[in-house]
Amino acid sequence: MTEVTPIEWHGDHVSLLDQTRLPTQVVHLECTKPEEIADAIRGMSIRGAPALGVAAAFAVALAAVNARGLDTGEARERVSQAAALIRSTRPTARNLFWALERMQRKAGEAAGDAEQLSAKLVQEALAIQEEDLQSCRAIGDLGARLVPDRATILTHCNAGALATAGYGSALGVIRSAHRQGKDIRVLADETRPLLQGARLTAWEMIQEGIPTTLIADSAAAWCMSKGMVDLVVVGADRIAANGDAANKIGTYALAVLACQHGIPFYIAAPMSTVDLSLADGTLIPIEERAAEEVSTVAGVRMTPEGVAIFNPAFDVTPHGLITAIITDRGICDHPFTESLAAAK
Repeated sequence: MTEVTPIEWHGDHVSLLDQTRLPTQVVHLECTKPEEIADAIRGMSIRGAPALGVAAAFAVALAAVNARGLDTGEARERVSQAAALIRSTRPTARNLFWALERMQRKAGEAAGDAEQLSAKLVQEALAIQEEDLQSCRAIGDLGARLVPDRATILTHCNAGALATAGYGSALGVIRSAHRQGKDIRVLADETRPLLQGARLTAWEMIQEGIPTTLIADSAAAWCMSKGMVDLVVVGADRIAANGDAANKIGTYALAVLACQHGIPFYIAAPMSTVDLSLADGTLIPIEERAAEEVSTVAGVRMTPEGVAIFNPAFDVTPHGLITAIITDRGICDHPFTESLAAAK
């Protein structure tokens, strides 16, 4: 068993495992400024909603550390600027905004000079990281109850240790089931256009020693029709009050297919991903990314010049297609408006 840690705090800098280089290279980005963390978020070197929350917290803490020699007012301004910068990076992941709100509340509560402000924000960022790790372990242990022995689990994108502080949400469920001795296998969607399933989920599962088969996204329906899938477990980037869930583009299609074939479809995410301020999924902001992610593969153009490209990074799965939502505070069942509010 190999523990994967995508984010590490080193007092004066943050080390990020560059996920754009996996699985062929293991490279760490050493970030000494919030701007470098912002670039890493935009460039997908760090990704996954819970991991983005941790990275956001450390970016604010880093701004405070870098401002320790300034007067208190200027230090607070640097913290606010860092929060605004990170807020502008990616719009869909709820955890990013949740962590920034929490860090800014802590900054408002902190008394004393810039040194004390820095200490409080570093402490809070480390707490967010540790809490996310514990949340993922709780999700894994709760979700493992839903996994029968000798099951094949289909998952999409990467909701593993790389997408969190460690252990993973959807992959945390798989990890826990495996560590409990259940004989399980994984079908991993490749997850176009950036191949997070092929590059990241497959890599994590190999590290864990879990038998894994990679399939093209378009093969999922056929695999389900042949009885090759017992359940689907995916993560989420934002969950609305009614249970509608935004996740990597292609998730909605899997939910429709699972419903058609009578296969349970589970969302696994910490409560920090739940946004009760949004009544339903139509209000979730959906990020659109650069056309080059679709038109090129490994830098090689695959499409004709002049073709229009639409590249939404996420879609929203309606709550009616979700069997249950596995959170760190319990397994939420229908009606989600009641169970999510009670868990929150």
